[in-house]
Amino acid sequence: MIKRELLEIVKQRLGQFPAVALLGPRQVGKTTLADAASIGRPSCYLDLESPSDRAKMAEPALYLSANEDKLVILDEVQRMPQLFQILRGLIDSGKKKGINAGRFLLLGSASLDLLHQSGESLAGRIAYLELSPFNLLETGEATLNQLWVRGGFPDSFLADDEMKSVIWRENFIRTYLERDIPALGPRIPAETLRRFWMMLAHNQGCLFNAAQLARGLAVDGKTITRYLDLLVDLLLVRRLLPWHSNTGKRLVKSPKVYVRDSGISHTLLGINDFDNLLGHPVVGMSWENFVIENILSILPGSATPYFYRTIAGAEIDLIIEFSPSKRWAIEIKKGLSPKASKGFHLAIQDINAEAKFIVYSGNENYKIGHGIEVTSLSKMMKLLKF
Repeated sequence: MIKRELLEIVKQRLGQFPAVALLGPRQVGKTTLADAASIGRPSCYLDLESPSDRAKMAEPALYLSANEDKLVILDEVQRMPQLFQILRGLIDSGKKKGINAGRFLLLGSASLDLLHQSGESLAGRIAYLELSPFNLLETGEATLNQLWVRGGFPDSFLADDEMKSVIWRENFIRTYLERDIPALGPRIPAETLRRFWMMLAHNQGCLFNAAQLARGLAVDGKTITRYLDLLVDLLLVRRLLPWHSNTGKRLVKSPKVYVRDSGISHTLLGINDFDNLLGHPVVGMSWENFVIENILSILPGSATPYFYRTIAGAEIDLIIEFSPSKRWAIEIKKGLSPKASKGFHLAIQDINAEAKFIVYSGNENYKIGHGIEVTSLSKMMKLLKF
């Protein structure tokens, strides 16, 4: 069992808020984490996709009131949007009885729907957390190449061999396309959405160009944006926004797009092992995506990620903004002899970066000119975490 970095935070939030929402894609380990968080306290678990558990919730107020002395774990809670108004009433009545925290742990795999539904009803009563696939601090630095190739979904990362990992990922993609996404309502042909997902994998780290993608799929730009919104909502794709300020420079305004899990990206591209990856044209952007997702998985909630690019070519792969006056600039390089580009030097002046880093695929940590620190991914993550 690999201990998740988020476990202690979930316990802390349950000790503070009546409801905690744990978001993450399917099969990322939300239920396992919920079970671990409930150890030592009375609890009950309901899967709202299970007919038998939904039957228990035919009268939700009655069932939940009968279990007010327990932590109630509700899985796939976005399946019952009408539940949030009921939860608000139960939380408020519980407070009158002195039950102020640890009532409900809500698990969801569609972020925007859940945030919208719960935010309107449970404002001030709920805390939100996102569970990402395994990151490098959880699996250990020695597993870096395996984690990069297979991705961080537990069943993929922990598979007995590469072929079993690939088979799991292929079925994960097929299940989303043929079952999960149609169940949400959008009528999108599975093959069309698969091609779109593959196009994003080929072009990850590039500026999002809806018109170009639309031509490739023979649809219009609005449809492409709708496809992207759906995959972002399902926490399968990341839309990284550009940093903007009055620098006097002409800045890029389009977002960058990444397939969040490197293993899923590799399967979409037909990359099955480490040797295939190293010889593939996408290897550099795959490394960038892998580094960004690992860093963002441990980022403090108060920090915001961006990238920076000007029309003239100044660029920073990742900016971490801790406050309006505190920013870290991170350049990502694949290889063992990284050098800062001219564009990076110009960009760190534009944004007035407090700290400057190059994250590379080696293990040593050292400084180069202009106060830039070259560091490994694990060291970068530890700096951000602590």
